[in-house]
Amino acid sequence: MSLHAITVLGHDRPGIIAETTEQLAGLGLNIEDSTMTLLRGHFSMMLLCAGDAEEHAIAAALQPLETDGTLSVAVRAVPVEDRVPPRGSAWVLTVHGGDRSGIVSGVMAAVAGVGGNVTDLTTRLAGGLYLLVAEIDLPADGGAASLQSAVDDAAGQLGVRATLRAAEPDEL
Repeated sequence: MSLHAITVLGHDRPGIIAETTEQLAGLGLNIEDSTMTLLRGHFSMMLLCAGDAEEHAIAAALQPLETDGTLSVAVRAVPVEDRVPPRGSAWVLTVHGGDRSGIVSGVMAAVAGVGGNVTDLTTRLAGGLYLLVAEIDLPADGGAASLQSAVDDAAGQLGVRATLRAAEPDEL
């Protein structure tokens, strides 16, 4: 059994998910993890699929998606690794404020500085308002107070507001 990362990017239209997953199922691949979203009207999907299909067979099956030139597909073999359980506690960080360069890098540097691991990150720009929502795992030995302090400092320097709260198990 092998594991492949498959990305599909391009102009959004109805049916992309259905067409992609139909081809993958036809090859006997199982979707183990996925994320799909629209980024300013551009479709973006990443899948991790397990199965016995070869990289070239997957690429050939998905090639029709690229025919009209509006989508780009990439297939890459990735190592099969055991799932890593969360290291400690799960938190949700929300940052919002006026749009400016450096919000993601400044806040994520604060998270990394206290040993936090980002497991999911979403950003949106609506008019001049920037929103960042991140799911974070903290080390087993705690660190919530350190994370709150570091994020508050970064947010203050960036002129944005940040909220940190414990994640409910069913949220993740």
